[in-house]
Amino acid sequence: MTTHPLQPAALKSQPVNFRALPPLSLYIHIPWCARKCPYCDFNSHEVRAPLQGEGGISAPLEKQYVAALIRDLELALPLIWGRKVYTVFFGGGTPSLLSGESVAEILRNVRMLLPLDLGAEITLEANPGTVEAERFAAYRDAGINRLSLGIQSFNDTQLQALGRIHSADDARRAIAIARRHFDNINLDLMYALPGKNQDKAFGQTLDQALQDVQTALSFAPQHLSCYHLTLEPNTLFHRNPPLLPDDDTSSDMQQRIEELLAAHGYQHYETSAFAQPKKQSRHNLNYWQFGDYLGIGAGAHSKLSFHDKVLRQARHKQPQAYLDAVAQNAPSHSEHEVGRGELAFEFMMNALRLNEGFDAALFQERTSLPLHGLRRELEEAERRGLLHHNHQHIAPTRLGQRFLNDLLEIFIPEET
Repeated sequence: MTTHPLQPAALKSQPVNFRALPPLSLYIHIPWCARKCPYCDFNSHEVRAPLQGEGGISAPLEKQYVAALIRDLELALPLIWGRKVYTVFFGGGTPSLLSGESVAEILRNVRMLLPLDLGAEITLEANPGTVEAERFAAYRDAGINRLSLGIQSFNDTQLQALGRIHSADDARRAIAIARRHFDNINLDLMYALPGKNQDKAFGQTLDQALQDVQTALSFAPQHLSCYHLTLEPNTLFHRNPPLLPDDDTSSDMQQRIEELLAAHGYQHYETSAFAQPKKQSRHNLNYWQFGDYLGIGAGAHSKLSFHDKVLRQARHKQPQAYLDAVAQNAPSHSEHEVGRGELAFEFMMNALRLNEGFDAALFQERTSLPLHGLRRELEEAERRGLLHHNHQHIAPTRLGQRFLNDLLEIFIPEET
């Protein structure tokens, strides 16, 4: 799906003038992983000798990178001065390659430099390998209060097909350890996977997909993310596609997974996210509701609102280039102001991922633009059965949830 840089005529002349700024989150990117997965299109880089330390990156590199993150945050302070931070998210890559001491050092500086909300949700992504699991107590002591585990599957054959370095037993052990230290845990699962099944065919079966979810449910996690495997550009799987379940089987998996999780009391609140009551990811909700976020670290992105504009930034992607840039007090690789028409589309691209939709007033609050500028698009989406709206609320229909790209295409800015 390609967006156009020009604004719709209805919104082109509308000035951006925010009465209040949206909530602010902090994203911290750790760019290294033990092995690059063949499906992964995130900014992650394999740790190789001589950078490899015992169970992670080398101590000198870790120290250098932590110092760069802190300096990056210091340099960004003028852009967010005085704004409270409500959520913090350590993403990657594999943040659990960091020691507990490094995570504690980062969070100490976050608290010194920013007004961090007392009840802030602070999440760290972790891989379920044994070395990382041993660090969970240290992460909790450092201030992490939500752990997100990249399980993907409990089937060893499919884990191998995905290029994962942990086993199903590693995953179960890591979850058990995590539950001793955290009362807010997310498990990442994927479905429609490659892998030989018992019939000697290739591709995950419906029963195998449901068994993964059943196993996850046996641990009663507060949150589950269930993603359909997609072959993203610039990945090994895109260059050399594996044999996968057909579309009908994948669709059946999605439907049955949603039914199974609903039966166990999980709310399907976002395209791929399911949560127990009041356990939605507050950090991700801020993204979907078009809140602001400052991203620090190699390849991190920011979206920051000011009274008269919205700014997007991207940090240098390559770790060494990022470290060099921070040393020159210039961590950002690119920066641009978001156009008015782009604001409308970007809001919809995020907010329509929420199955329950959003209050109509939120559009103007987060874009400073009047909603009536999108009247034609809203009416077209409703005519096609993809969306329902009134003066108070806008939400995708069940059909709109299933065909989200078709719904979003209606809101792509027209070329003028």
